[in-house]
Amino acid sequence: MKKLTAALLVCATSLLAACGQKDEPAPQAATPAAAKKVIVGLDDNFPPMGFRDDKNELVGFDIDMAREAAKRMSIEVEFKPIDWSAKEAELNGKRVDALWNGLTITEERKKNIAFTAPYMANHQIILVAQASPVQTKADLAGRVVGAQDGSSAVDAIKKDAPVAASLKEVKLFGDNVTALMDLSAGRLDAVVVDEVVGRYLASKREGQYRVLEENFGTEDYGVGLRKEDTELLAKLDETLTAMKKDGSAARIAQQWFGADIIK
Repeated sequence: MKKLTAALLVCATSLLAACGQKDEPAPQAATPAAAKKVIVGLDDNFPPMGFRDDKNELVGFDIDMAREAAKRMSIEVEFKPIDWSAKEAELNGKRVDALWNGLTITEERKKNIAFTAPYMANHQIILVAQASPVQTKADLAGRVVGAQDGSSAVDAIKKDAPVAASLKEVKLFGDNVTALMDLSAGRLDAVVVDEVVGRYLASKREGQYRVLEENFGTEDYGVGLRKEDTELLAKLDETLTAMKKDGSAARIAQQWFGADIIK
């Protein structure tokens, strides 16, 4: 009898619970709130995209671009220096919300992060002395060309096999500043370098160098976001497009590179 009574009580309790569940509204999926603050991850030693000035303040082309975009989107922006080699882990681990620091768009990176439309086309440019007779890549035949050791400039030269074979020597340097010093001293005939770096360094030595119209290849820069942040991606794309159309992006580029290299 006790067993039967207990069984009846369990059944009654289950029925009451079931009835109560039917009366409650079905739970709704949480709607993500619109972003009020975006944390931008960057390498703070990559002039002129993002670096620290003599007052230890973060400055640079991408810093100015991000601040202008955030102002237009009515959101706060915070810049967080990160280990750039671990940038995708920082982003997808939600320690930063965006990667905005001369980030090249590649098919491999697209597997893990979402990109805005390209905002800049970066080339492997050729810098020569202002008075140099060199006008084209063909004119480099038999000449000494400098590049930073381990940089994409070295790979870019190698990919252009006919030109690479025509060179007298490709001289490698620890950094681009030293290579440009050798160019100024006449020990080099040209330097191949990332456009964002080369134009910035050349602008600091106005009148010393000239950029050839030809280059050794192109790569696109974009802002990297988490794949699930589709709303932020759409708003940022729209904002960057507006900045291109009204000329504000070009003005920022002119300040940092002395030329409009916005894509």
